[in-house]
Amino acid sequence: MIKILLVDDHPIVREGIIKILHRQPDIETVIEAETSKEALSHLKTSQFNVVILDISLPDKNGLLTLEQIKHDYPGLPVLILSMYTEEEYAIQSLKLGASGYLTKKALPDELLKAIQKIAAGGKYITATLAEKLACELDRKSDKPLYKYLTNREFHVMEMIVAGRTPKEIAELLTLSVRTINTYRSNIMEKLQLRNNAELVRYAIENKLFDK
Repeated sequence: MIKILLVDDHPIVREGIIKILHRQPDIETVIEAETSKEALSHLKTSQFNVVILDISLPDKNGLLTLEQIKHDYPGLPVLILSMYTEEEYAIQSLKLGASGYLTKKALPDELLKAIQKIAAGGKYITATLAEKLACELDRKSDKPLYKYLTNREFHVMEMIVAGRTPKEIAELLTLSVRTINTYRSNIMEKLQLRNNAELVRYAIENKLFDK
């Protein structure tokens, strides 16, 4: 029987997911958590077969929570179930140890299929994500990573390195701050960097914006 820890801060979303999960006869229990702190507390006192984890949590980013879960419980499968598209966070989640990634637009049967697979020790990725991963593996090691940035990503990177804030960049490009943050996330993922300081150093070392 499968025991699940469901981590999401929206009661309506949790209620809907629980109704879906109860369709599966071998799902024994679903324990709910609204925050990262509450989820980690449940993990200390109970054993689970699968964690379903949202990225947007009120107290701590879901990816940081994922990283901590995989550090403390390396064998525990985690399925990321998020409102964010695969392009935004999927590969990053898998690199941090997630066993699967689904958006909240997924069909109920796909969610159940994903849980069954990762509970059995497998990985669950969609066809779209599999193609994206294949492209990652096909990259030639002798090609500089920045060459994989799109023109827009490269432009956003240039402005970040120049010290502009996401709000300033959004205004200049007539885009939302969230879109700019998505571009930044993609840049960091493609360049395998963690923060703006590393991004600036990377740009200097590769002489990307020398005048």
